[in-house]
Formats: sequence, C-alpha cells, structure tokens
Amino acid sequence: MDCPLCIASNEQVVWEDRRCRVIQVDDEAHPGFCRVIWNEHVAEMGDLLPADQRHLLEVVLATERALRDLLQPDKMNLASLGNMVPHLHWHVIPRYTDDRHFPEPVWGQPQRVGVAHPAADAVALARAIDGALSAGH
Repeated sequence: MDCPLCIASNEQVVWEDRRCRVIQVDDEAHPGFCRVIWNEHVAEMGDLLPADQRHLLEVVLATERALRDLLQPDKMNLASLGNMVPHLHWHVIPRYTDDRHFPEPVWGQPQRVGVAHPAADAVALARAIDGALSAGH
C-alpha cells in the first residue's frame, strides 16, 4: 500500500496523541489550514469504534476552536473527503471573505488575488488545541 498519510514525512505536526495528529498545511493562500489525520489506515468514519469517532471529532472541533481564537477568521470550513487519499482525515480551514477563493471552496476556481493573512504559530496552536480539548471534557 502506498498511502501518503500512513507515514508522517515532511509534516509540520503541531499536536498529536496515540490516535491522531494535527498538521499545518503549507498553503500560503490559506494560512492556518490544518489536517487532522487518523494514525491508523482507516478510510471511513464509520469504520472507527464509537469512542474513536468521538475522539477524532473532539480533536477536529478543538482544532477549529483554536484556529478561531488565534486567527479570528470570517468563517471556518471543515471537510472530510478522502476521494484522492482514502485515509481518514479532516481539513480544518480558516476562511476570510477576502481570501483567494472565497466564497468558493479552497479547491475551486480562484476568485481574486487574495489578501495575505497570518498563519498560526505552531506552539500557540498546540497550546490552544490542548486548551480546547481540556475545556471540552
């Protein structure tokens, strides 16, 4: 099997536990873009045990909360597609009304040149994710 998400290489991991990891995606058009990746090779949410489903969603939502607090975007996009890479992962993407693609998906046609926004500092993001997870329990 040749799955690019099974082996973490060249990833900027900002948070992890034994079940999943949060990485920052190097995308200057969409700073703050993160992926929450399930560590085991699983294709669908329904393939996880209910406790693992809850854990993954808690991490996705904690990542969303952390990015909202740190970057104050206009909107957050959450997506779990897996069409190109059938390994369970979620995209957590801060969106701004003046970003390159808004209101289209980040994978859509660009709408404008776009305004640069700052990315989240990795250490601050990790702390914010921990804080959001702690607050949720």
